[in-house]
Amino acid sequence: MKARQIVRSRIREQELNPVFHFQDKQEDNQILTRARIKQALKSGVLNLSSKGLATVPEKVWNLSDSDENEKEVRYDLDRSSEAESWWNQKSLTTLDLSSNTLTTISENIQNLADLTVLNLQDNALTSLPNGIGALTKLTKLSVSRNKLTELPESFFQLKELQHLNLSHNEFPEMNPNISDLIMLETLDVSFNSITALPGGVGFLVRMQQLTLNNNHLTELPNDIVNLRKLQKLDLAKNDLKKLPPVMGELRRLECLYVQHNDIDELPDFTGCEALKELHISNNFIKTLPGDFCENLPQLKVLDLRDNKIERLPDEIALLASLTRLDLSNNTISSLPSCLSTLAHLVSLQVEGNPIRSIRRDIIQCGTQRILKTLRERDGTKGKVEGKPGTTMVKNTLFSEGSTFPDVYQMRKGRALIVCSKGLIDIPEAVFLDALEASVYNVDISKNKLTSVPAGITHLSSLLTELNVSFNLLQTVPAFFSQFEKISYLNLSNNQMTDLPEVVGLLVTLRELNVVSNQLKRIPDCVYELRGLEIFLAHGNQIEEIDASENGLGALKRLATLDLANNNIKHILEKGTESIMSYLRDRIPQ
Repeated sequence: MKARQIVRSRIREQELNPVFHFQDKQEDNQILTRARIKQALKSGVLNLSSKGLATVPEKVWNLSDSDENEKEVRYDLDRSSEAESWWNQKSLTTLDLSSNTLTTISENIQNLADLTVLNLQDNALTSLPNGIGALTKLTKLSVSRNKLTELPESFFQLKELQHLNLSHNEFPEMNPNISDLIMLETLDVSFNSITALPGGVGFLVRMQQLTLNNNHLTELPNDIVNLRKLQKLDLAKNDLKKLPPVMGELRRLECLYVQHNDIDELPDFTGCEALKELHISNNFIKTLPGDFCENLPQLKVLDLRDNKIERLPDEIALLASLTRLDLSNNTISSLPSCLSTLAHLVSLQVEGNPIRSIRRDIIQCGTQRILKTLRERDGTKGKVEGKPGTTMVKNTLFSEGSTFPDVYQMRKGRALIVCSKGLIDIPEAVFLDALEASVYNVDISKNKLTSVPAGITHLSSLLTELNVSFNLLQTVPAFFSQFEKISYLNLSNNQMTDLPEVVGLLVTLRELNVVSNQLKRIPDCVYELRGLEIFLAHGNQIEEIDASENGLGALKRLATLDLANNNIKHILEKGTESIMSYLRDRIPQ
């Protein structure tokens, strides 16, 4: 019985067809079926990708020839419709041999004179045939993910080549004759072992995308700045010590990737007005020059993480289009308040810095909370200090010589920001313009307002953030009850002794700042704000706190409570120990 089982097992093993095995030439030839030949002759496209080919079937190089083996196919075509007749056959223009196990390509490839697209990626090629130089119509070639170390001299006769992918090979250098391929628009030589670029690379004047990441480049030739049409340059993960000093010559450059190098200073980017993304993380940059910020009006992404930067210049406020700023893991100890004027900034990463000017819990709350904190600071609203001997640079939200922003300027950031202007009133027309611009953020801090301008009621259905800090306000007007969407209200640094009941009607309010006023107690209206999460009231004259269920106990969502620098002596209703325990969990450490 056991013997029978063993025999049966052996039979099954003999009948198995292994999934992974190297095909012989006969099996390779069988891949090119009559149906594939017919389709290729009809469309001009032959796709033999992922067929396990160890060799290219010989028929591939002579698809259009009539030999004895193909007569039956010809007869079939003769009997077919007019569209499939032999006189309507197309020459092969696209050949895909990717993802096989090819080690060589036949010299007969020169027979495919009409080929425009050739895909040889993901094989095991160690060389290319000289015959490839005969493919003078070739516009797109990929030989990525092979084992190539050099290219044949005939390769550089491919004058029509526009897209060339040589990535993931073993090239130790780039052949200087690459400059003969003057039609190139994209070139990818990433993931090789290249240590230097040939000087002639500057002759590739049609180049739009150059990918050189993951090599061993230590410097770039100066003529690389002659690539005037270049839009994307990827130099990440090399050994570069510096960039060419006149990077500004690349006037069409939109994306620059130089992360993971050894760069210790930024070059002059004057002229790179189209630059939208600059990724320069994991280098050794120590300073961010002020003129760097002045010359990049379109910059949207600035990645400076993992460098040695100690401070940010005030001119960073001139990067008006910035949406993402990553400063993680530097040595920055404080953030300039002018960051809050960047109307489009939606991502600010500052983790891993020794920042002492902003509480840790605020940093952990993310971008919007950090920017709100910066808005509350004194100083840089409305202007930016220049270098010694230079003129003041105004906030880009304002037109030169104008007190108020126009509709277009407000629409860009959905914000009305009029700070540090010494205003005693704001015309109604300004708020009507703000309404047209769909403004939801109003900052009129650091003026001389004795009352909140009535014109702001035009924004009652839109307003979510209002900052009237650093003015001369003594109370809040009754029309505040119309602010049905407001979530952030900053009344700090005014002259208020109490808050009216109308504030208690702001049911959407999440953060209330009454820092540095003249309050002697927490106003009763505050206890009505059941959605309140942050209440800042330090620097007043508060003497007592109601911690009952109708007082602070009613604010179930309260996460941050700042009552520092007050005169608290008495806590109502509950025992001191229990109330202090309650407050201790909410007062920032």
